[in-house]
Amino acid sequence: MSATTLIRGAAWAAVWNAGERRHEYRRDVDVAFRGDRLVHVGPDYRGAADEVVDGRARFVMPGLVNVHAHSGSEPAGKGLREEHGVPEMYMTGLYERLAAFRIDGEGQLAASEYGYCELLRSGVTTVVDLNAATPGWLDLAARSGLRVYLGPAYASARWLVTNRHALGYDWDEAAGRRGFDQALSLIEAAQCHPCGRLGGVVAPGQIDTCSESLLRDSLAAAVERGLTFTTHASQSVVEFHEMVRRHGATPVQWAGSIGLLGPHTLLAHAIFIDTHSWLRWHTRRDLDLLADSGTRVAHCPLPFARYGAMLEDLGSYLRRGVGIGLGTDTLPLNMLEEMRTALMVAHIAARDVHAVGTGDVFHAATVGGADALGRDDLGRLATGAKADLVLVDLDHPAMHPVRDPLRSLVYVAADRAVRDVYVDGRKVVADRKVLTLDQEAASARLDEAQSRAARDIPRRDWAGRTADQFAPRSLSLGNP
Repeated sequence: MSATTLIRGAAWAAVWNAGERRHEYRRDVDVAFRGDRLVHVGPDYRGAADEVVDGRARFVMPGLVNVHAHSGSEPAGKGLREEHGVPEMYMTGLYERLAAFRIDGEGQLAASEYGYCELLRSGVTTVVDLNAATPGWLDLAARSGLRVYLGPAYASARWLVTNRHALGYDWDEAAGRRGFDQALSLIEAAQCHPCGRLGGVVAPGQIDTCSESLLRDSLAAAVERGLTFTTHASQSVVEFHEMVRRHGATPVQWAGSIGLLGPHTLLAHAIFIDTHSWLRWHTRRDLDLLADSGTRVAHCPLPFARYGAMLEDLGSYLRRGVGIGLGTDTLPLNMLEEMRTALMVAHIAARDVHAVGTGDVFHAATVGGADALGRDDLGRLATGAKADLVLVDLDHPAMHPVRDPLRSLVYVAADRAVRDVYVDGRKVVADRKVLTLDQEAASARLDEAQSRAARDIPRRDWAGRTADQFAPRSLSLGNP
């Protein structure tokens, strides 16, 4: 029989109220799990326990569910991407950067190992990870201890950048089809992995880089297999106008017209919809289409805030009934920082501090993400749910005074107060240290990978710039 662990007398816990479909605070709670399942959440656990954890200085919460991350590339861009943007492309640096800065396979594995550590240390227990299908990725995901949904990338076209004001496309439908087949094979291997924590999402790259037939077939494959279908859509003004040029409709409206919207679909970002002030578009249909179809949105505010852009506004999406999950997308892969950014950007966008509350964002980062993956056993502290949970240290100075532990955690302490993390009942972070991976060693490999990619920028960049010209440092490098 599996061992039972008891967290005795947790000072605070965020417990799931299934009848009201909401989290609520409870005090002096016993949380017990046996194997990979929670067996008791409430007062006065009277069963046997093989291990007892003193909860008197702990806030227990469900593990966070990150529905959109790129672990295999984005950690390598630290120091280069944060303030890189192209004004002629409405401030986004996405297209120029991906053309010029590319990480090799060794670097992708180093980035993923580093990123998985960052995710775990910020309380993430489940992640949707969208990367190139690099050899070794599957084994690393299994070794991480995380619950990983692999989203192997594929597309019918790649972006071409030859100047600062126009985006081109190099189409190769056969390559997209090969990538599609390879992605389904990797997802199947993930689902069959003996660790039992791996799954997949069907993830054609972007709505503007995939043919209609590839998108339709990808959705059909996801529905047939009971998987989530996800793609990037309405993520830039450039993309919005490109889709209007091709189809005479917004990205969301075109997606609806070809049957992509629905409860199986998770759209990454859905920021530049027809009501966005940067677009001054004449329709007001996109938000209704998302809500009425049951389509969910992966909200990742931090990378867009760096460009000076934001979703307008999160409160309006929630009030209209759009299902929202939270993701980190780029860097840092720190969900608590992302939750803080989501709150502040929502307040700024609405000019209203009450537009979105900490509880709303916590819901998105837990149950909202679990719902997007079709999982009613993740993102919640409830009997029968998976034993994916986080122990926050209430003795950490940044958590004091402890009037509202979630606000203290999200607005102030963040990952500094995350002490222990369990996934499937297995402790993967203990006293702030990741037990499954070596972030320090991964950091050294990541430094080397970034240097290799930076040296290659002049060959790939449309203007032939060096790395320092492409992304100048914050301060000039003086001589002794």
